[in-house]
Amino acid sequence: MSELSAMLEIHDPDARRRRIVDTLVETFSDLMRNKPAAFRTKFRKMAASPFAFYRGTACLFYSDVARMSDPWADERTGRVWIQGDLHAENFGTYMDGEGVLVFDVNDFDEAYLGHFTWDLQRFAASLALIGWSKALPDDDIESFVTGATRSYIDQVRRFVEGGNDAAFSLNLRTTDGPIREVLRQARLRSRSGLLDRETETEGFDRRFRDGPGVRRLPEQEYERVLDAYRRYLTTIPQDKKMSEIAYGVKDIVGRSGFGIGSAGLPAYSLLLEGENEALENDLILSMKQANVAAPAAVVPDERIRQYFRHHGERTALSQRALQAHADALLGYTDIDGVGYVVSEVSPYVSDLDWSELTEPDEIRPVVDYLGRAVAKIHCVSDSDSDQTLVPFQTENAILKVLDGREDEFAEWLCRFAMEYADVVRDDYRLFVDAFRHGEIGNVSATRA
Repeated sequence: MSELSAMLEIHDPDARRRRIVDTLVETFSDLMRNKPAAFRTKFRKMAASPFAFYRGTACLFYSDVARMSDPWADERTGRVWIQGDLHAENFGTYMDGEGVLVFDVNDFDEAYLGHFTWDLQRFAASLALIGWSKALPDDDIESFVTGATRSYIDQVRRFVEGGNDAAFSLNLRTTDGPIREVLRQARLRSRSGLLDRETETEGFDRRFRDGPGVRRLPEQEYERVLDAYRRYLTTIPQDKKMSEIAYGVKDIVGRSGFGIGSAGLPAYSLLLEGENEALENDLILSMKQANVAAPAAVVPDERIRQYFRHHGERTALSQRALQAHADALLGYTDIDGVGYVVSEVSPYVSDLDWSELTEPDEIRPVVDYLGRAVAKIHCVSDSDSDQTLVPFQTENAILKVLDGREDEFAEWLCRFAMEYADVVRDDYRLFVDAFRHGEIGNVSATRA
């Protein structure tokens, strides 16, 4: 039994199985009760592989790490902005607010404040799981984790020495290899292509296409969403606002069929006029109900909890803090008191495809970039975030706890990654067995 398994008391498979089930039920009980079919789909996707299970169980990860000692978290590094669900598939491209196509961390649904190490631990364990899924030797997997960690530390130090965190980005001019190729492929996409896929012309204007996952709204619900949209407009920062014509609403539909993390959450798509009346400049917004951030369950700080009116606001403000030059349309609203996050559906979003990376020599330069991207979100966060929550330079705080102990930190993180990946693979088997036997809330593995 590994040291980590002993710390987490993973010696009784039946007890661990109950912990997995109890954690999932406690986290998702309301959504499972309201949308059992959506969670049956979510759990089937999680049953596909240990990595898919890991992606869907950030709540279990935090339940575990909260019980572990963290020698790197002090009064500052224990309360910084974190992405919250930082696994290796949460990286990709987007067009930033300055019009630059960048490669960065994406998906901020679980963003919160917590230990900077939690992001790195979750990321490192995901690298170990991906390496295992490709049947790579432990030595190679350890080199990925160690390499990403050293790149992270190196980039933090550069931010301390160089000053302007927001000026750093991974873009077409600063990357090569697979990361640059992802950016180049994203560049070939177009707004007109997105609009052709999602909408159709009717008469002399556009509307959303009907199809799977699209729901036409009854009049009362349409008006409720439209009212929420008007409230959202007040949350866009003044310096990012477009002309009034851009915000005219052409169509609204309900949406379903999102990924593992958003199962059961209500969502809407809104079609807007865009910067002028030409049809090729129409914009699509996503308005998605926000859920409780996974790290919030283990951060007992009421000051943080009470700062946000709802989880829609928490998601949007966290993303603005973590992502330099965030989407100009990013904001939040509420429907019947429940928070929603609003953002543009961009044609330039493209995720890193790990299936195309098979050899260690292909993967090593990629994880170097990923480590630097993680350093960026941590270190840029204090420049745009609310200073009452993070009133210090994050990079200085992180470098202070790591200075002179970089090798020790890399070894600590590598050991965690390898041991926790073993835990996840065992947990995966326990989860599949529990789901097959109908033990997770009211979500049966078969239709009622």
